Amino acid sequence: MIKSNSNKKLISFKRQPLVLLILSSFTFFLILLRLIFLQLLNYESFKKMSDENRIRLIASPPIRGRILDKSGNVLADSRIQYSLIIKPQSLDVSNWQKHKLILSELLNIDRDFIQKKYLDGLRNKKLSVNIIEDLNIDQLIKYKENENIVSSFEIATKLIRNYPYKSVAAHVIGYTQPINKSEYKFLSNKGYKLNDLIGRTGIEYVYEDLIRGEWGGEMIEVNSLGNFQKSLGTKPSLQGNDIKLTIDINLQLVAEEVLKDKKAGAIIVMDPRDGAIRAMASKPTFDLNFFSKDFKPQAEYDKIFNSPEKPLFNRALNAYDPGSVWKIVTALAGLESGKFPIDTMLDTKPCITYGNQCFREHNDLGFGVIGYEDALRVSSNTFFYQIGYGVGVDEIYEVSRKLGFNALSGIEISEQENIGLVASSEWAKQGRGWGEPGRTPWLPEDIASMSIGQFVVQVTPIQIAKAYAAIANGGYLVTPHLVEKDEEYLSDKKQIKIEIDSNNIQLIRSGLRKVVESGTGVSINYGVSNLPPVSGKTGTAEDGEGGSDHAWFVCFTPSQKSELLIVAFAQNTPGGGSVHALPMARKILKVWNEKE
Repeated sequence: MIKSNSNKKLISFKRQPLVLLILSSFTFFLILLRLIFLQLLNYESFKKMSDENRIRLIASPPIRGRILDKSGNVLADSRIQYSLIIKPQSLDVSNWQKHKLILSELLNIDRDFIQKKYLDGLRNKKLSVNIIEDLNIDQLIKYKENENIVSSFEIATKLIRNYPYKSVAAHVIGYTQPINKSEYKFLSNKGYKLNDLIGRTGIEYVYEDLIRGEWGGEMIEVNSLGNFQKSLGTKPSLQGNDIKLTIDINLQLVAEEVLKDKKAGAIIVMDPRDGAIRAMASKPTFDLNFFSKDFKPQAEYDKIFNSPEKPLFNRALNAYDPGSVWKIVTALAGLESGKFPIDTMLDTKPCITYGNQCFREHNDLGFGVIGYEDALRVSSNTFFYQIGYGVGVDEIYEVSRKLGFNALSGIEISEQENIGLVASSEWAKQGRGWGEPGRTPWLPEDIASMSIGQFVVQVTPIQIAKAYAAIANGGYLVTPHLVEKDEEYLSDKKQIKIEIDSNNIQLIRSGLRKVVESGTGVSINYGVSNLPPVSGKTGTAEDGEGGSDHAWFVCFTPSQKSELLIVAFAQNTPGGGSVHALPMARKILKVWNEKE
């Protein structure tokens, strides 16, 4: 038995080197695999991690490009904001009380307010706390002169978007906001950083890629303790491109001014030759600088986002009942159909019955037997009821489409635009947008309403501008635009001849001239000297949503070879276009005439 045990021990002892060899080989193999994984397969990833631990990037933000008016006046730019801050967690407590008192007297800030900010910062473990968000020049100078005796405080700088004219042309210019975490997931691939500014509306939004610029910065090498070793190079940030608008700040300012006493409304001033917008104003408006604030008071936020007045709503691009300014469409439908040629004379009456309703003349008397020019001059309702009923809904619809209605205008800020509504028999057959197909037929009352721009017609001020420009320029549909275009773009866009007989357009031009010479728009000349001949049309429209009447006035000047077109719209302002909208246009014409 003793001999057997000794043999077993001898065999076991002889096997030990083999086991050790196998274990060592396996361990070495695992290490080799790990090295291959680290050095070959995952080299780039670990190199990046190493570089990130060794290399720091001090980023420098891009400066957004400016937005300028046609003469180079700055409508939007960027400025440095200086904020007074404290760092509660790293602050020297022994000097805090003394520095707090000195600063309180120096900048006239309540010391209890400063102490509260400090304690809130400690309680919430904030690295930095704002004491004053945006220092003015006097405050900045006072602080810099006494910086050594208030060292508990620091100055932080930040680049913010600045709008010198505040609320002027707010809907056109648009505003910026920091991107949020969900947006960052896909915008980071385009070079954006968290809390980077991005255009939300208007020109800021449409031309974001051109305006934003590119981030730059300096790469520095640090040691294992994070101490600076050397600079590895600097890449300067790239400033964004400036955007030059067609807006004329002088006309824009007067457009804003004439809306001040109105509850709501819009003004469009346009060159009818090429569609260049010289002014676009909408009321209510809002201060663009609100969006540049770090802290946005709830009352200000509610006034912009939750107000029933909807200040963010661009009324120049929203649809309303046009009333009598629509009558040029009905007139052209009658002329183009051949059923009511140029020499047509119709008997106007106190009212005409369609369906179950008697549709009245606005003077309740009628104007006797008149033709197109006089019908426009006195804005007869019963004349255009007869034209509209005679040609039918689809003829009016087709002419309206040729003039640019029931479609986007082509303006750059189309995200704010409503295409409106121009009814057709097919629209009624399909349910009018709310009913079942085949259950909402076209009615005689519809055509009477449509003929004078009511009920089944909803159009935007920019669509009205586009249609009237085609009359003013002799029959060319232009594309309204806000940004200066090159000659090649304009040659493609401005010479679109509409398929309407030029003789019929000339008849409408003659009628619109009579409106101002001796009709409902005669007061446009009051108080304005040396004004070139003006053509225009007044309009008073019932609000399809049940509010007070809207007031409209459209005009262009000079009547021949027109250079300027104005659409003035006062929302829910009863009293008539000649009473409320026309005076707004007159003030703009006066400024333009003096300037030109």
